[in-house]
Amino acid sequence: MAHLPRARRSVAATTLTAMLGASLAALAVTATATGAAAEDCAPAWVSTGDYRQDSVVSYDGQNWKAKWWPGSWDVPGASAWNAWASQGTCGEPTTEPTVEPSVEPSVEPSVEPSGEPSTEPTVEPTVEPTVEPSTEPTVEPSTEPTVEPTPDPEGNPDEICRPDGMAPTEGVDTPYCDVYDTDGREILPNDLERRVIGYFTSWRTGKNGQPSYLASDIPWDKVSHINYAFAHIGPDNTVSVNEDVAGNAATDMTWPGVAGAEMDGSLPYTGYFNLIHQYKEANPGVKVIPAVGGWAETGGYFDGDGNRVADGGFYTLTESQARIDTFAASVVDFIREYGFDGIDIDYEYPTSNAQAGNPDDFAFSDARRGELFEGYVALMKTLREELDRAGAEDGEYYMLTTAVPSSGWLLRGMEVNQITEYADYVNMMTYDLHGAWNKYVGGNGALYDGGDDPELAAGGIYGAYKGIGYLNGDWSTHYWRGAMQAGRINLGVPFYTRGFQDVVGGRHGLGGTAAAPAGYTCPAGTSGKCGNGADGIDNLWYDSDPAGIAIPAGVNPIWHALNLEDGVVGDYTDDYGVPSEIQGDYVRYFDATTKIEWWWNETTKTFLSGDSSEAIAAKTDYVAGQGLGGIMIWEFAGDYEYNQDKRQFEMGDTLVTQMHDALSSTTPYGATKANADRDMPSQALDLSLEYTEFALGDNNYPIAPKVIFTNHGTVDIPAGAMIEFQYGTSDTGEMSDWSGYGTTTVASDHRGDNVGGLDGDFHTARFTVPSSGIPAGGSITNTLKWTLPVAQFSNLIVTIDGVDYATTYDHPRGVTVVEADSGAGSDDDGTEAPGDSGGDTDPGTCSADAWSASTVYLGGELVSYDGHEFTARHWTQGSAPVVGNAYGPWTHVGAC
Repeated sequence: MAHLPRARRSVAATTLTAMLGASLAALAVTATATGAAAEDCAPAWVSTGDYRQDSVVSYDGQNWKAKWWPGSWDVPGASAWNAWASQGTCGEPTTEPTVEPSVEPSVEPSVEPSGEPSTEPTVEPTVEPTVEPSTEPTVEPSTEPTVEPTPDPEGNPDEICRPDGMAPTEGVDTPYCDVYDTDGREILPNDLERRVIGYFTSWRTGKNGQPSYLASDIPWDKVSHINYAFAHIGPDNTVSVNEDVAGNAATDMTWPGVAGAEMDGSLPYTGYFNLIHQYKEANPGVKVIPAVGGWAETGGYFDGDGNRVADGGFYTLTESQARIDTFAASVVDFIREYGFDGIDIDYEYPTSNAQAGNPDDFAFSDARRGELFEGYVALMKTLREELDRAGAEDGEYYMLTTAVPSSGWLLRGMEVNQITEYADYVNMMTYDLHGAWNKYVGGNGALYDGGDDPELAAGGIYGAYKGIGYLNGDWSTHYWRGAMQAGRINLGVPFYTRGFQDVVGGRHGLGGTAAAPAGYTCPAGTSGKCGNGADGIDNLWYDSDPAGIAIPAGVNPIWHALNLEDGVVGDYTDDYGVPSEIQGDYVRYFDATTKIEWWWNETTKTFLSGDSSEAIAAKTDYVAGQGLGGIMIWEFAGDYEYNQDKRQFEMGDTLVTQMHDALSSTTPYGATKANADRDMPSQALDLSLEYTEFALGDNNYPIAPKVIFTNHGTVDIPAGAMIEFQYGTSDTGEMSDWSGYGTTTVASDHRGDNVGGLDGDFHTARFTVPSSGIPAGGSITNTLKWTLPVAQFSNLIVTIDGVDYATTYDHPRGVTVVEADSGAGSDDDGTEAPGDSGGDTDPGTCSADAWSASTVYLGGELVSYDGHEFTARHWTQGSAPVVGNAYGPWTHVGAC
């Protein structure tokens, strides 16, 4: 998480580049032959060639030059008006050439602003390519499936409890029912219907006289999960809490005389883990999960003396599967040794954006950014499998969770988050959306967009993305909702503030600016364009720079902000080393649209934003209404109670109690990937998707990966089959392709801006399987294109001859995996054979004559094929009609 104090957090930023004009490079075709051509014949024409205007081929003893973009139906010499013009006779080429199309556009985007530490943003280009795509795909045989089919429920008796969309580990009887019910919902303690997850930090030990927050202070009877922050990756690639170092807080510390902190002498360790073990025994339904990483320990770790060792952390661990394997094995040992319920991966961040994350780690992250996300996926997959195997051996289920960013800028560099099938749930870090890493004064954790976010407005983001703003919890929720059910998504809330001073403009500071004062040296990673962070008494939980100087950031626990509101100087300020004098008055405000809660001091022009009672009320309502899994808190120690004797606010559990009361009286969370309006079939085809060839995050505009659809069945998926999928409303909803498959969005739950929230969860897109079909054991590649980040596709339905099938790609619950049942036969090459039984239309069904591969058709002629009627656009022979092919020789008239 972009977490605070112990992390010795330095603010991070992106390096701004000036916006470059977007341009589309010409698409080149290179034709090569394996031998010299006799008499200068060009490479021979093939129907699957990817030709452009001015391409030259040879056919039937002549060279031909393309007058415009030719289609596969344009046979050179077949008619005087088709795409090819004769260049005269020639000899024959001595060998068959190979055609290597270059299909990747060169679009130069600008850097987007980030809700994570960032500098001033720039506008992204909105140029759309004008090139026309090829209509013929390349059939790519696949020998290694990329997805494991849903196992036979009789094989694992706990399959009935597996959450929808989670990938089962092949050959393992994972004990899902230890944690999940038969609807795939997590069984929660303390009468909760939704999760209440809190981070318990290792550094609030009471040293230096500062208030302590111990395991005894956690409201165990009101929460569902506790994340211990932090473990780290040790120098030997194993998980560590410095347990071998004398005096470490986790296993070798005691608190004599503190009620509730007495040690259990029967355990071989003391410290936090001793206390956690005791309280967990007394509250067995509450799960305790150590978090690995965090802001400061993603790219290194703190040694036993408190010094940070920058050795690469996650960045170097995930370079090697052998290192990942070592780490995963150590995680299993760690969980077993201390009795934990799983592991949380807090990797900040496996994104391909330049200069993202902790500036101290840029030497590692920037050098590897093209491989970071692939390594993250490998890490999560390995951990899932190792935890499942260990759980099967131990008879209990071990959880794998992960903290994830919420900024659209960071997510643009994380492909389509192919880790969702491995994580029990994601904890969205929907905070730190604004802070002193730049001058734009906004809320720490906005729930909704208001259409006027100062950072996005300055960067022209609203104009670039049809009014959609991506620095808020609702946008992030819908990003993840596109890939997983609502119940596996948790909304993050900050029990702390971020703030600015000397703010100019805005509404009580909100939306204003606070540039760093002249001569101020901005922290690393901000490119010298930081903001003027609040300091002094307005920065109680400050981080320090390498010289030990407080970094102005306006970071305070909520209980301190409430004391400032009351004009009370707490009795703790000297222990924290901040001034004990208050100037002016702090007035609390709440924005009804964005649900931002903040304090404004008109005298000092200080702005502090964090979540207190009004923001928490809005967010618990949102979690309940959206069917989300629950709320994640950073961190417990920021919660408050009022000490009547001292007349001040202190650490407590008021906000957690508020959450518990709201989330124990609501309905169970959403447990299915598909919403009720999308009836998913009970039969599934063994079809997988692989997302490949993303541009690096800074260049990933438009987002245009190659998506490989692989048929792992033994029967071809025929040409003309329809594939429909859903994706999140975090995007604008203009899905298309560069493959000629006719991909288009056919339905949307939301259109327009997202002021006050997105209206629904999904866009629905569709395309038609091309003339090659998807052969058994083979694949097709669709180069898809969209705009704002989405997290994978969901709820795939393949329709063949009017029959709908789900797919194993979605890892659905309770389906039967079957083979495609189509009337069409296939030739040995895997392509549909039009003359085979079932390939032509039954003459009694359609009035038009059945299409024949040997017949020459002229423009306007009507045929029937596969239960549909088509008219010829122009002269054609041998090209079968395909529903939805906008570039082929046939226009679809309709079903018959």
